[in-house]
Amino acid sequence: MFRRLSNSWELIKESAAVLRADKELIIFPIVSSIGVLLVTATFFIPVALSGIADGVLTGGSDRMTIISFIVLFLYYVAQYFVIIFANSALVGAAMIRLRGGDPTLGDGFRIALSRVGTIFGYALIASTVGMILRALAQKRENFLGRLVISLIGMAWNLATFLVVPVLVVEDVGPFEAIRRSSQLLKKTWGEQIAGNFGIGGVFGLISIGYALVLGVPLGYLGVALEAPVLFLVLIALLIVGFVILGLLSSTLSGIFAASVYRYAAEGATDAYIRPELVQNAFQSSGLATR
Repeated sequence: MFRRLSNSWELIKESAAVLRADKELIIFPIVSSIGVLLVTATFFIPVALSGIADGVLTGGSDRMTIISFIVLFLYYVAQYFVIIFANSALVGAAMIRLRGGDPTLGDGFRIALSRVGTIFGYALIASTVGMILRALAQKRENFLGRLVISLIGMAWNLATFLVVPVLVVEDVGPFEAIRRSSQLLKKTWGEQIAGNFGIGGVFGLISIGYALVLGVPLGYLGVALEAPVLFLVLIALLIVGFVILGLLSSTLSGIFAASVYRYAAEGATDAYIRPELVQNAFQSSGLATR
């Protein structure tokens, strides 16, 4: 297990070389973020004007009407679709780079557009699961119940970690993609868990450090000098910094997913990830590189 954790960290670091080679890959998470904001604004305005905002925003079953439930579900679907579409474009472009090509933004979006029907189908499934888990969590008031629901959600996230690469590469339906992702999980569970923890953990620590280094001195100066402008500057810098860190984390996560899929499904090596890392990663799974 320790070998898997160490190997996963090396895979994450070397996956960053893909981003250095194709810095434009970070555009896909930017498009995703803008799309999510537009979707939220599109739904928020009519919801606020219609008087069903309480039921939609709280999501509580006791306040949910049929209309508010439908609106919330459509919002979930639209949000998931935008995120999955952008991730598909990112993974598609990353796969081209990992296979020795030189992808463009157009290549990524073209790949995503060619799978748009399947992406929408998976968005429907993911939205349904998300709403079910949310409803179950709200019905569980005790800690143990919420913990069980959280574990179920974590299992779902792990089982579907490679759905997007499967959709992009294998051109299968959403249900088959989930089955294939679950199948590949048996070979890559260590890499998936450690990889996601590594990316999330590192950027989480960086975010905390960034907030402390920037927030503490500026906050102190703002209080000592009674300068509200410093607080506004602090808030602006914190937002910009967190956005940049979030974009980097999302981009590396997509590249990492493409890397894990490539080695799990194809057993291939490339110039970015050292062959011995791949061989060590999947040796215990019986997958030999070719």
